[in-house]
Amino acid sequence: MNRGSPVIEVRDLIKNFAVSSGFFGRPGTFLRAVDRVSLLIRRGETLGLVGESGSGKSTVGNCILRLLQPDGGQIFFRGRDLAAMNRRELQTIRGRVQVVFQDPLSSLDPRMTIKRIVGYPLTVSKQVRGAEVEDRVLAMLREVGLGKDHLHRYPHEFSGGQRQRIGMARALITEPECIMLDEPTSALDVSVQAQILNLIHDLQKRHGYAYLFITHDLAVVRHISHRIAVMYLGLIVESASKDTLFENPCHPYTRALMASAPRPDPFNRQDLAVLPGDPPSPVHIPPGCRFHPRCSSVMDVCRLEAPPRVRIAADHEVACHLYPST
Repeated sequence: MNRGSPVIEVRDLIKNFAVSSGFFGRPGTFLRAVDRVSLLIRRGETLGLVGESGSGKSTVGNCILRLLQPDGGQIFFRGRDLAAMNRRELQTIRGRVQVVFQDPLSSLDPRMTIKRIVGYPLTVSKQVRGAEVEDRVLAMLREVGLGKDHLHRYPHEFSGGQRQRIGMARALITEPECIMLDEPTSALDVSVQAQILNLIHDLQKRHGYAYLFITHDLAVVRHISHRIAVMYLGLIVESASKDTLFENPCHPYTRALMASAPRPDPFNRQDLAVLPGDPPSPVHIPPGCRFHPRCSSVMDVCRLEAPPRVRIAADHEVACHLYPST
């Protein structure tokens, strides 16, 4: 499978949110949720986007999907700029970029049968009609491990893992090229998580989907991803191939995340590191490196200047003053 064909390319993405202030809620300052994020997702590969809650991971995904309107930057799908498209232009390729949400129950309409839920994207896009819709729905349900006896049931009649399979069938029925997976296993039991992750992997092998896998779980991202980007307070602070990142994490934040993750091995116990403090408010971003108030390797320059992104290997970039540009 050729992984050299870019499906999604994001360049210098910016997303701000207005923050109200005062008794009457007058506009005050802006919260910069995403600050000049760039990334690339190729056919047949999974890019893991990892970081703490509030780092901006889901906002990046929502901007790519155009569920949120970016305030700056460019988002290309197969060379076409999604951020510059109007609603009519976007509708023509909406089915090519799909999403699987975190909570399968809240993302499925409880008043609709599974046949209607999964077939709804076809109805909206007017790709097929009548009996052909049911044929396509049934084929897609079988693709995710469900069957004909599930067609006329409702979401509350299914387990969490089955509901997530239904959400995946809905996302896949329009034959997309890129799928955003926003914490798709975090609401599931551990045993069910493994089943869904294996299904996601198998579907990619069969169809060559490009995935953006958004998570805070390092064990999951290590299992499912080909490349990983680490976000902190709206910025990507490190990106590399999976093997490179776990063998040689360079940014202090990446190392802290890995040190705080427990190892599932009772014969290899370790003292978990605790990252001091909380992430600063994105409304009041500290000067210099955004991580410096929590960093054990902080230097004077970190408090004054934002570090540039430095390529330290062919597949490895980091934004840290410990690795000065040459």
